[in-house]
Amino acid sequence: MSERDTERSISQTVRAQLALRDMILSGTLRPGERISELQAVDLTGVSRTPVRLALVRLEDEGLLQAIPSGGFMVKAFSERDILDSIELRGTLEGLAARFAAERGASARNLEPLKECLSDLDQLVRQDPISVEAFSAYVTMNARFHALLTDLSGSAPVIRQIDRVSAMPFASPSAFVMAQSALPEAHNILLIAQEHHRIVVDAIENREGARAEAIMREHARLAVRNLRLALRNRTHLDLLPALALLTSTPAD
Repeated sequence: MSERDTERSISQTVRAQLALRDMILSGTLRPGERISELQAVDLTGVSRTPVRLALVRLEDEGLLQAIPSGGFMVKAFSERDILDSIELRGTLEGLAARFAAERGASARNLEPLKECLSDLDQLVRQDPISVEAFSAYVTMNARFHALLTDLSGSAPVIRQIDRVSAMPFASPSAFVMAQSALPEAHNILLIAQEHHRIVVDAIENREGARAEAIMREHARLAVRNLRLALRNRTHLDLLPALALLTSTPAD
């Protein structure tokens, strides 16, 4: 296989992986539903070899489970699974923040993070916050977390954060849109933004333990958002991925 063919195969694998992941998280593919390679080819329009690799990657992410007789099945998740994934992300992001602080992020490297913080400030000052503003917040919040992770300078940590963030409900903005319809929405965003401000200050002042602790606490806001979303089920259409959640409660 030529280098060009290899690059094309990788691109097709990513395309199939993203398409299938979106179908799972949007509720198009339901928990317990079986997916064969041929079905995945039809769904994605991608050839069989890249699809096979995409299915294996989604199994590795925890969205699919291999079936002994062949093919894969969409997995369901308990509330405990989700809480553990959020806790894992918080632990890793805390480590990234500590590395960024202790390794001494330069003023130049901190500037994009501060600019993103300022952009987020403008959004969260709105009261009430529109659905459009919540949508913009999702993008900006993802950028903030990515910039912070990059400041760690640790390729293994960055890789593991990307991996855990791909798990259902574990990303930093997983519950933001569902949260947008809740009466507590603005208060939660203000708390989250204060966490952002504190971690930037801690990194700038090379306070590793403080930076780590605040990012671990920050991740736990997602736990609060999950429980609010489950309690206020009238707006679950904003989070169709909750179809993957079993009724088994956390301890």
